[in-house]
Amino acid sequence: MQFDTIIKNGTVVTASDTYRCDVGISAGKIVALAENLNTAKEIIDATGLLIMPGGIDSHVHISQYSGDGIVMADDFASATLSAAMGGNTTVMPFCLQQKGMTLREALTDYHALAKDDCHIDVSFHIIISDPTSYVLGQELPALVHDGYTSVKIFMTYDGLRLRDDQILETLDSARKSGALVLVHCENEDVIRFLIARHEDNSEFAPRYHASSRPAAAEREATHRALSLAEVVDTPIVIVHVSNRQAMEEIQRARLRGSKVAGETCPQYLVLTADDLDTAELEGAKYVCSPPPRDQASQEACWEGIENGTFDLFSSDHCPFRYAAPEGKLNAKGKENFRWIPNGIPGVATRLPILFSEGVGKGRIELNRFVALTSTNHAKLYGLYPQKGTIAIGSDADLALWDPNKSVVITNDILHHGADYTPYEGMTVQGWPVRVMLRGKTIIYDGKHVSEERNGTYLKRQRSMLK
Repeated sequence: MQFDTIIKNGTVVTASDTYRCDVGISAGKIVALAENLNTAKEIIDATGLLIMPGGIDSHVHISQYSGDGIVMADDFASATLSAAMGGNTTVMPFCLQQKGMTLREALTDYHALAKDDCHIDVSFHIIISDPTSYVLGQELPALVHDGYTSVKIFMTYDGLRLRDDQILETLDSARKSGALVLVHCENEDVIRFLIARHEDNSEFAPRYHASSRPAAAEREATHRALSLAEVVDTPIVIVHVSNRQAMEEIQRARLRGSKVAGETCPQYLVLTADDLDTAELEGAKYVCSPPPRDQASQEACWEGIENGTFDLFSSDHCPFRYAAPEGKLNAKGKENFRWIPNGIPGVATRLPILFSEGVGKGRIELNRFVALTSTNHAKLYGLYPQKGTIAIGSDADLALWDPNKSVVITNDILHHGADYTPYEGMTVQGWPVRVMLRGKTIIYDGKHVSEERNGTYLKRQRSMLK
């Protein structure tokens, strides 16, 4: 049998197994996993390299409306290229329903932004901000049937947060239609109270963003979201968990029999609130929600990575330019932390940070790395086994890693639209040296080698979390 491509001499790593074999690829699919494959149009020597499924980042924000005068730094071209540079082959951004819009209208607009502009595959979550009876009773069931099988709701932010009764109605509709609900858990009333107190004390610097969104506000909202999901008996995903208190709420819910997935992000493993407390306005670079916390919270999140509290490791990539009037240093943001856009770039650095700090330092095994960064995302969001594994019939979305390659993270190597990275100067060991989308090399040795933008939109099955 002649293959389009054979990858030889590498070590294949999946979420469950590690073994040596050749990988045969034809028509964009993995068609053989065996020794001594020889006949192909292209033969890639992977001696000394790990062959892993391409990363799936299921929590990214791209070209998302962020308020009057505020513009995200990444469009689909730059975000998907940056993702590929970091070893990813699929990203899942959020399509925002603004007040008064139908979900179909929001999706039509968002698909237009992504059309023909993606270097890797994409699939959308839908943010529901206006859960009318039409949206929940007619649109959501129809969209789940069409392959849009996940939605996100917020418990914070003006114009986005839902009341408890609206959350219950949304969760109930999701249960009936088969949609999976992601929840951003922070108590908005607590945040408003603390912001007002800071302002009364003339405390406007970026560091007060962290103290206005304490762990208790995240814990309370996490408990409330899990309780509401229990009332209507529907599974949920608690996203970007930052501390032990919220983790314990997830653990207790599981002991009660609730179906819940947990997610954390790199900023909660390697940044702290001290990063927001810097000279001038540099702290604005680290403003995100929930904010980075303290060393004890870092250690707790590592425990969650190791013990299974967290099923997903995502970036929450939400990029804004720092030195720009439409970004972090907008006119109002210079004067008051409450107007600094929430979010940091990270789609390219997610995998190298976890590989270096997790696998490289003995906190997790390679198989757990693959599960946290690819396989669990595919299973949870209805893409498995097309994505997220190395198996016969799966898409040949692969990242070849050099586990010994040392890289100093600098903004110029990441290819995103932001003018900074919060991880500037961090040294990581382990880096993807070749990234393949459906058998075609798109990144090689840190360079973009294909001008074609062959990323496609992925319709999805219903979640395996039931």
